[in-house]
Formats: sequence, C-alpha cells, structure tokens
Amino acid sequence: FEANPGFVAPAERRNEVISFVKSGLRDLSISRTTFDWGVKVPGNDSHVMYVWVDALANYITAAGYPDTKAERWRYWPANLHMVGKDIVRFHAIYWPAFLLSAGIELPNRVFAHGFLFNRGEKMSKSVGNVIAPADLVEKYGLDAIRYFFLAEVSLGQDGSYSHEAIVNRINADLANDLGNLAQRSLSMVAKHCNKQMPLCGDLTSQDNEILAQADALLEQITPLMEKQKIHQMLGAIWKVVANANRYFAAQEPWALRKTDRERMATVLYVTAEVLRQVAILAQPVMPDAAGKLLDLLGVGAKKRDFINLGPEGRLAPGIELPAPVGVFPRYIEKNESEEKS
Repeated sequence: FEANPGFVAPAERRNEVISFVKSGLRDLSISRTTFDWGVKVPGNDSHVMYVWVDALANYITAAGYPDTKAERWRYWPANLHMVGKDIVRFHAIYWPAFLLSAGIELPNRVFAHGFLFNRGEKMSKSVGNVIAPADLVEKYGLDAIRYFFLAEVSLGQDGSYSHEAIVNRINADLANDLGNLAQRSLSMVAKHCNKQMPLCGDLTSQDNEILAQADALLEQITPLMEKQKIHQMLGAIWKVVANANRYFAAQEPWALRKTDRERMATVLYVTAEVLRQVAILAQPVMPDAAGKLLDLLGVGAKKRDFINLGPEGRLAPGIELPAPVGVFPRYIEKNESEEKS
C-alpha cells in the first residue's frame, strides 16, 4: 500500500485498509464446517468454501481463469475495481492476498463508493423510505437520474437525494443550460440557414475563446476521470455550457439576422460546434440524450468517439439537419389527479 498509494481510494478507505493491516494480519480459514450450503471443498465434503473465496474468484473465472489463454483473459487485470465501502476490506486485503498467493496480477485500483441516503436518512424498510431505482427512472428518466447522481454526489462519499434536488438538476443543468442552448441555436439554424449546418466565417476573439474552451475539455477532464472525480468532470463540462450560453446571449444572433447574416451564421456554427463536443463528452453519463443531440447536429455514428474531439473533428458546413426537437424537457410537477389519470 505504501509503494502504490493509489491502489485503494478514496483516502478515507485507504486509511481504513492500512489501519487494518497494521493491526496485524492473521491466517484466514478458507473453508467452513458449521453449515453445509455452499461449494464443497474438493476431497472433503464436510467442508464448504468460505463465501468470500468463492465470490471473489468469480472475477477471474469470468475472465477465463484458469485458462490464461482464453480470449476474455485479456480483460484481467482490471483497470478499476469498483466496490461498496462496506466491503472494501474483502476487496483490498483478502482479494489481493488470494491473487498474490496464486501468482495472479492485482487489479490496478480498488475504489470504494459511498452510500445513498433518502433526504439525508438511511433507507430502511421499517422506516418506509426505500425507493426502487426503477421507480426513479420511471419518474425522471434514465439519463436524468444518471446525470443527477454523478453530478450531485462526490463518488466515494455518501450522498443524499430528494425530489427537489433531482428536479433542480434536471431543470437547471439539463433543460435550462444545455437543452435551451441547443433548442434556441438549432431552431435558428432550421429557420434561417435552410436547415443546413451554417458556414463558418471569420472568427472573432470571442469565437476563438469559447471554441478553445471546448477543445481543451478532453485534456482537462481525463485526469479527473482517472481518479473517479466524475462530479468534477461534469462540472468542468457544464462550465463550458454556461460560458457557451453567455457567448450566445452576448452575440445576439437573432439581432444579427437583420444586420449581418454572415456573422449570424458564424455564431450559430460556433455554438453548434461547442454543443457537438459537449454531447460527445456527455455520452458516458447520458448516452441516449447525448446521442439524440448528436443526431440533431448531423454527427454520424462513426464520428462520436473522443478521437473526434477538437479542431480535427469540426462540424461540416452545409450538411442537412433534421428538424430540431427538445432533448432535455423540463420536469413539470403533476398534481395527484393528473398522475392518477
């Protein structure tokens, strides 16, 4: 653990593991005799395998072990092993010990996520505050729920959610910031640019500044993702979204339509290009919604990878665009009578 301080994260869990190891490690029995359910120990049916030996071994047997020439074995060692904080000891102490004893490579990193609380309270059937994930998805949408939890909660820490917090994220970040920018700009493209991606004219310092911010995002967020700081990654992307909204408002393309249509086209193009890069980067969190936005921007399926980010992947002027539709609708409260109907 000292030689590889990044092996266990976050820091609280690493300190917990180190404290346990420093307290002194004792031999661990890998079988049990007090019950008979489980995997029998070969050659001794009176013993069953200790459940954590059985369970943890599934990680490598699923990858083909002991056949190290199996096609799936290329997936081991895992780059990242994500576990709950309540079982970090089994994955960060027992599991590495098992692997080392067998001469098998360790996963590169074990990251322990925290717990989710309902309005700050631990979920409990006796309290009656347990909410099924499927119910949240049905009410708010799958992409919206994914975005909320990953943006709201620092991975590795405990997090809390409530109806009000979810609605605020949906309406502020998705509907108002990203959704409204996409709808306003693409509606103008459809109406005033013959439903085609506009030509990009001479760029001003303001154009270059917002494009540079979008171009720099991948390099900026990659180290954040490597350290599982997903909320900071999304924060960096949405900072560019906020700046793009300010850029769009300051350039006033609706006014330019009457005075300088070439400049209007450039502003709309620059805005669309920022939206393209934001949508590509948002795909891991919101694959469906981001995909729909890329459809509206005329970005083909083969041009949606991170390799297409930056100046080399700029939008092609003149391509036909579909009619713009809302990708991120606002969440509107329903009264009880409406919900029942």
